[in-house]
Amino acid sequence: MAAVLNVKLDHPALAPRGQAASLLVGTSGWTIPARHAYDMPFEGTHLERYAQRFPAVEITSSFYRSHSPEAYALWARSVPPSFRFAVKLPRAISHEAGLRGCEALVRRFAGEVAGLGENFGALLIQLPPSLEHDAKIVEDFFVALPRYIKAPVVCEPRHPSWFTPEAEARLRALQVARAAADPAPAEGASEPGGWSGLVYYRLHGSPRKYYSDYDAAALSALQAKLKVGVARGVPTWCIFDNTAAYAAMGNALTILDAGRS
Repeated sequence: MAAVLNVKLDHPALAPRGQAASLLVGTSGWTIPARHAYDMPFEGTHLERYAQRFPAVEITSSFYRSHSPEAYALWARSVPPSFRFAVKLPRAISHEAGLRGCEALVRRFAGEVAGLGENFGALLIQLPPSLEHDAKIVEDFFVALPRYIKAPVVCEPRHPSWFTPEAEARLRALQVARAAADPAPAEGASEPGGWSGLVYYRLHGSPRKYYSDYDAAALSALQAKLKVGVARGVPTWCIFDNTAAYAAMGNALTILDAGRS
C-alpha cells in the first residue's frame, strides 16, 4: 500500500472565497425550460433570471470546449455577488490526459476561469470510469493544481479504486472533496467523502440517467442529507444534472424551497 502523502500544499485549507456556509442548490446549466418560465423573474437573460432564484449553477460546457475570460467575466457580471459557479474541468485534462502531463492545459484553463473572480465557487473534476486511483498521479496533479486555481476542488471519480480508505485519506490530505453521485457508479459513491470542508451532491437522474425525475420521497431523503452538511457549517452543494427531459429545475426548486421553509 502506498503511503498517504504528507506534504505542505501551496494553500491553507481552502475556504470558499468569501462564501458563508450555505446550501448551494442549482442545476447543470441555466437554461430555463418552458414549463418553469413562470417560476422565474421575467426580465433579463436566462442566467440573470436564473440567478435571481438560485444561489449557484454548474457550468459543464467547459468540459467540452473553451470559454474566453471575457465570457466568464460577463457571466459573473450577470449574477449577484453571493452567487457561485462550479466549473467542470475540461475533458482534455481529466479524460484524454488522465491528469498526467497537463500543466499547460491547466494553466490555460485557469486563465479562462479567472474571469469569474469571487463568483468562482468550486472546481468540479469528473473522472472517466476507466481511470484508477494511482497515488503518484493523484498527488502530482492535486499538489500542483492550487498553483493555478485558487478555488475549492471537488472530484467525482467513477472507478471502484477511488472508494477505499487509502484513497479517502489521500483526498483528505490533498483537501479535495469527493462528490456524492446518483446513480452511484461504485459502492460508496452515493455519499460525499474526501475533504470535509465542502459537501457536493450531483444528481444525474435515477433510474434513467439524465432523464428521470426524482419523486417526493427521494427529494425528502436528499433534503435530510443536505441538512447534515449545512449543520456542520460547510458549503453544501446540490446540483441536478437530470436535464435531458427538463426534470432538473423542478427538482432543484423543490429542494430550494424546502431549505427556506
